[in-house]
Amino acid sequence: MAEHRWEAWGIVGALLVVQTFFDAVPDGPWGNGAMGTGFLGLSGIGCLYVAWFRRTFSTSGVLPTVDLWKDPAATWPRVVGAGAIFLLLSYLAGREEVDAWMPEPAGLVLSLIGLLAVLNGLYVGAVLGPLGEEE
Repeated sequence: MAEHRWEAWGIVGALLVVQTFFDAVPDGPWGNGAMGTGFLGLSGIGCLYVAWFRRTFSTSGVLPTVDLWKDPAATWPRVVGAGAIFLLLSYLAGREEVDAWMPEPAGLVLSLIGLLAVLNGLYVGAVLGPLGEEE
């Protein structure tokens, strides 16, 4: 069985996300450093997702299909809850009081994560419930 390493993905992802809090990216050909910072931050979130997926499911890939879940009936409400927390954080990140120390697109990125988690959890709940195969 192949070993699915996740540590390097996590370290690179964390470094790319942390760099979004500093103004260290040059302006580049587009004349705006924020675009490069945002691109690197989104890439970091992608790396963190791959690290989480490999650590959680012990396999390569990116789609958390129902057959990979150990206990989907008990877990899907927690996934929806975590997504709702990310949506709340996205709302808070968009507030003016927080805008001073959070990167400008932080609310958008947190919204994306929250919506994807909520949709995945609801999908699993629907597959186990009304959309499931009758036995």
